[in-house]
Amino acid sequence: MKIEFPNKTVIVTGAAHGFGRAIALAFAKLGANVWACDLLGDEVQETARMAAEAGGRCTARQVDVTDRDAIFAFVREAEASSESGQVHVLVNNAGGVLGQVGRPLEEVPPEDWNAIIAVNLSAAFYFSQAVATAMKNAKWGRIVNISSGAGLGPSLTGIQAYAAAKAGQINLTRQLCQELGPYNITVNNIAPGFVRSNPATEKQWESYGEAGQKALVERIALRRLGAPDDIANGVLFFASDYAGWISGQVIRIDGGY
Repeated sequence: MKIEFPNKTVIVTGAAHGFGRAIALAFAKLGANVWACDLLGDEVQETARMAAEAGGRCTARQVDVTDRDAIFAFVREAEASSESGQVHVLVNNAGGVLGQVGRPLEEVPPEDWNAIIAVNLSAAFYFSQAVATAMKNAKWGRIVNISSGAGLGPSLTGIQAYAAAKAGQINLTRQLCQELGPYNITVNNIAPGFVRSNPATEKQWESYGEAGQKALVERIALRRLGAPDDIANGVLFFASDYAGWISGQVIRIDGGY
């Protein structure tokens, strides 16, 4: 099986580190014209530099994914760079817990709830809106959403908004699959298990302590944690021609958790 993306324009959100960086680099190495964005401007520029060192193309922009106007401006810029005038692949990876920790339901203020919903769910909706028209006109497109095991069951973080947002994103995937399918646009979802991929997950890992870490690994069938590249490989498959008749699906990449 050979997967390549020559002449394909790919947007990856949340590409400053972790899954997003791994996904952006993977597409760049396979010939794609990658457009990477993140709120962390310096770090997403580092992703672009790493892609260039690997012989790939990656344009980085600082974008607040809770700002619909900024999202549409970024997408229009990416479309203008494409010979076909469209974004071929959208990877909605931006998300996370925004530094929050699990608290009792009664103690969660509205602003904390809304912030997590905005980054993890609304951003995926707005980006999908922004790329839809050109994808429809081209009768081809791939949207891959990155959710979490937290979208399929209780979250290890204990954060209610995070679990709700990821579950909502999974059902958004299924809804968009039905709406966009007639235009030959597939919409799929990857639900990663726990991966030490960024400062937030490192902090979470440390909070478990030695006993908790051992217990978590023992609940994984493969008895080991995964890596960002494991998630990127799933995205590459969904975006490839090999997945042309796969849509509305959720793949758990979690080592058999």
